[in-house]
Amino acid sequence: MSDTSADTGNEPDDVEASSAPLIEHLAELRTRLIHSAIAFIIGMVICFTVWNPIFNFLTNPICGALADMGQDCKLQFIKAQEGFFVAIRISLLGGFALAFPYIAGQMWRFVAPGLYKNEKNAFLPFLVASPIMFFLGASFAFYVVTPLAFDFFLGFQQFGEAEVLAGTEVAEGEAAVGPSVIFQGSAEEYLALTMKFIVAFGLCFQLPVLLTLMGKAGLVSSVGLRAVRKYAVVGILVLAAIVTPPDVITQAILFVVVYGLYEVSIQLVKRVEKQRLAKLREEGVLGEDEGLWGDEDDLDDELADDEPEPDKK
Repeated sequence: MSDTSADTGNEPDDVEASSAPLIEHLAELRTRLIHSAIAFIIGMVICFTVWNPIFNFLTNPICGALADMGQDCKLQFIKAQEGFFVAIRISLLGGFALAFPYIAGQMWRFVAPGLYKNEKNAFLPFLVASPIMFFLGASFAFYVVTPLAFDFFLGFQQFGEAEVLAGTEVAEGEAAVGPSVIFQGSAEEYLALTMKFIVAFGLCFQLPVLLTLMGKAGLVSSVGLRAVRKYAVVGILVLAAIVTPPDVITQAILFVVVYGLYEVSIQLVKRVEKQRLAKLREEGVLGEDEGLWGDEDDLDDELADDEPEPDKK
């Protein structure tokens, strides 16, 4: 009876002791989130003060396409409040971009104390690679995909008697006929479409980082990724149809890029598995004839299948 009462008497202390670390973690998380929010607001304010030069830079693709056609680059504010919302949209995206290194650092400082040294060494490269890959994807979208897309879109303009392209030759005695249908676009719609390209390609370029990290955690394998390759092709085609406008050129570019990243991811996951397999065999966890995924999916057999057979003399 006394033992039971003693055990019962200790239960509140145990609950309080277990809840204390949780409260401390939540308090630290709140502090990290507050610091991140402040950094984001500061970045927004900075970008809001220079939103006009940023917007001018973002209009380079469409202005270049219009200049090639001999047209002036004129975007319009259709609604009175449109200019303000353009500035806010630029401030949101630019503020997050400026504050991201600090936000990532705050999240890392929150998570890192709970990781082992080997886990820190494994996770940190992916934390560094993620913004780099996003920047590469955003740059590819802005400098390659967006100009091609607007060249395609603006090709459907029609120039009548009042509007004739600079440098367009009209036969003697003939005049341009038909109504003029020319681009007089909304600045807000243009910015939304351009940012859609930038964010979509930036996220798609995260594919190797994500799959390699999942491979390192043992959630996916190179064997499994190769097995679902045909489903990945269908998924990438659907993704290209959703995130890009309905023109074949942009969709084809996105499909080729993302599928290429998928194949690169398979090779990266295979490399991670090879390193893990060698380490486990060195530690004696696996025998020389054992693979990571069982006898039927032995990684050594998979690696051997990809290597060219030696010449037999």
